[in-house]
Amino acid sequence: MKSTSRKMVSESCLSDGDGNFELEKKMILIPEMNRVAAHLIAASMRGFGLNARILPTGKGMELGRANTSGKECYPCQVTLGDILHFMAEERKRLGKAFKAGDYVYFLPKSDGPCRFGLYNNYQRMVLDTFAELRPLKIISLTTEDGYSLDGMLDRKRAMELRKVGYFAMVVADILERLLWRIRPYERETGSMDALMEQAIEGMGTVFEKKASSKPYGMALNCLPGIIKKAKALVKPGIPRKPRIGIVGEIFVRMHAPANQNLVRSLERHGAEVVNSSLAEWVNYVSYEGLREAWKDFRLSLKQGNFGGMKTCLSKMMGFGVELSYQQFRQRQVYGRALPLIDLARDHKISHLESILKKDDIFAFDVPTETCLSVSGILESAKAGYDGVVNVYPFTCMPSNTTSAIIRPALTELGIPYLDYPCDGSFQPGREAALRTFMYQASQHSMQGGGKRRNENVALSFSHRASNCLEAVER
Repeated sequence: MKSTSRKMVSESCLSDGDGNFELEKKMILIPEMNRVAAHLIAASMRGFGLNARILPTGKGMELGRANTSGKECYPCQVTLGDILHFMAEERKRLGKAFKAGDYVYFLPKSDGPCRFGLYNNYQRMVLDTFAELRPLKIISLTTEDGYSLDGMLDRKRAMELRKVGYFAMVVADILERLLWRIRPYERETGSMDALMEQAIEGMGTVFEKKASSKPYGMALNCLPGIIKKAKALVKPGIPRKPRIGIVGEIFVRMHAPANQNLVRSLERHGAEVVNSSLAEWVNYVSYEGLREAWKDFRLSLKQGNFGGMKTCLSKMMGFGVELSYQQFRQRQVYGRALPLIDLARDHKISHLESILKKDDIFAFDVPTETCLSVSGILESAKAGYDGVVNVYPFTCMPSNTTSAIIRPALTELGIPYLDYPCDGSFQPGREAALRTFMYQASQHSMQGGGKRRNENVALSFSHRASNCLEAVER
């Protein structure tokens, strides 16, 4: 990363050109990639005095398609449609009082071989074709500096917001894993969904009220009560259902409308689902930054470039501290939940890299989501999962790479696998493919493929706290 990268991001996306950009006076619009995380992150921003709001999602697909050529990545169409639809609705609501300059569109990006890195550039071009939308600013944070919030707030507040935002992601991951763990076994259909809505509202209030004064203790203290209520919804005596892991492109696998409610579809066919977490991606970004800084340091050392070595050491220190903090928060949140219920633990990125090195099947030297998907699938296989679904936008290069690598490996292991490309269209054969996949997963479970296939749910909820705590420490 060039030393001017952060400054360039700030100037190009956050300045008015004629004066200072006062973010506190704008409405920040956040795409709803992951519903729980988006709401908690928005609440955290409001706790720091920012007027953050979640964009209604999935209602502007026609606008998204009308303003793209069809060659773009599917999430680009979804997010573009969301912002265009929202701005059109605001213009209707406010009439002559509508000013696009009163809004800021929050759209992170990434580097590397993925079209996600070009969303902000392309969407900026589309927005500029509408004269009334040209004043709308785009906040475009990047993986190059680990999604730094410099430029949004003063440095100290930006650092605190980033810490709280990451913590909110981990809490959201726990809440979602709790939902997926309980819903397939609930006594009354819809009871867990209702409890989850209450949990999101309650946690949102905590983050909004306490974000600037450190919400960690209060949020952690709320988790046991939520888990206790969730466990009370379980119907005793139901055998453990086949466990299905979901990997793939981060937006589509987490955005329920984009993947046509895949998790619910799998549950309807008898699955217990675990989707890869949001925090895993953020950890990977920090880990990859640390790896790249180390590679650059070794190169500078060979060249005798002492100035370069100093710069690389500074980057290594920054990314290392960042990753350590993130892992600390994950251990803290999972440590509060796991003694109470056996949720799927998150992967440590260094462990995922060691899996790829051991099996010599792929390498972190090719920095794409393929690294996480391939290693995550292999880890799921070792953990006794009964099937894996790879979810991705149609034509997504990293996910197609994952499919090419992992399909023969899982065939050899006898574990059912399903590619699940998405482009927003209705696919008549999709239901048959899901049914076939779940039949194979059920057979895998009954034949002893899953390590805990015959567990009674009520018994699995009563695992000893000491065992769970030992798992957290590992």
